[in-house]
Amino acid sequence: MSAPTTKADAKGFLASGLGIALISSAVFGTSGSFAKSMLETGWSPGAAVAVRLTGAALILAIPAVVVLRGRWHQLKDNWLTILLFGLIGVAGCQLFYFNAVARLSVGVALLLEYLAPVMIVLWLWIASRRRPRALTSVGALLSLGGLVLVLDLTGAVKVDFIGVLWGMAAAVCLVIYFFITAKENETLPPLVLASGGLVVGAIVMWLVGAVGLLPMTFSTANTKLGPWTTPWWVSVAGLVIVATVLAYVSGIMAARSLGSKVASFVSLTEVLFAVIWAWLLLGELPGPIQLMGGVLIVGGVVLVRIDELRGDRRTARRTATEAAAARVLDHANDVEPVSSGPVAKAPQG
Repeated sequence: MSAPTTKADAKGFLASGLGIALISSAVFGTSGSFAKSMLETGWSPGAAVAVRLTGAALILAIPAVVVLRGRWHQLKDNWLTILLFGLIGVAGCQLFYFNAVARLSVGVALLLEYLAPVMIVLWLWIASRRRPRALTSVGALLSLGGLVLVLDLTGAVKVDFIGVLWGMAAAVCLVIYFFITAKENETLPPLVLASGGLVVGAIVMWLVGAVGLLPMTFSTANTKLGPWTTPWWVSVAGLVIVATVLAYVSGIMAARSLGSKVASFVSLTEVLFAVIWAWLLLGELPGPIQLMGGVLIVGGVVLVRIDELRGDRRTARRTATEAAAARVLDHANDVEPVSSGPVAKAPQG
């Protein structure tokens, strides 16, 4: 009996919000390896991102139309959400990140971008005027500490002030991305949001390249992935299908299931997955410090998730208690009034 139960539990976990979020981080983490194999053959970052978004938008266009089933009013009713998601969450985030990389090391730029979870906690603190609970605070510190170890930022690091601003701008875009994708919206399916956002992002990237803000250089030379030498389109297909189509759709589903705060912390595991994929596909073996950082990231995510679940249970209990009290008040006058003294008998005769 234990084997079927274990198998069912595994399927349940994979179908849960946390399981989908980890899958999203895993496929997002392949983007660095696929992109690096292309960049080493002469592709420019801007060209790789533009092709990535364009290919993904084309692939998702047909299923998005099928999901809409002629309900084009959904696009009209949610055009602002789609525009903001594509402009800020897709194109803006990547554009600002590449500008940061141009002035900083990749590790520092990525660390600045992934300050987004801390920004979300601070924003929710300011907006609600309620201090984060202890577990959330500890989880945030553990995750950021683990992120630093995974990036292995050792040695002298040259810090450029303008580059730091670009990195912070990328972090702000990432915050907006999580808030947009976590918003409950029954009239806008995740597939439609992902497809529409990728279309907007692709258009923006091509426009940015056309005006010269990002160089657009392409190559058809063979790429190298692990022990294999593959045609250029293999890396492009991996970047488009795995690291973009699957990643964005699963990421939106996870954010709507978990909420912006938890989803943003789970996304930190993308860095760990990126290190693992780089080891498998590029031969870059992670060191003990990076593995320890991965443990801290996962530990921080678990603490935040536990704190979130505790908060949900407390809210549910409070709501149930308030509902029960309301029902009692609603039926307070349903009983017959009872006299407080003895009932006098009517005189007979």
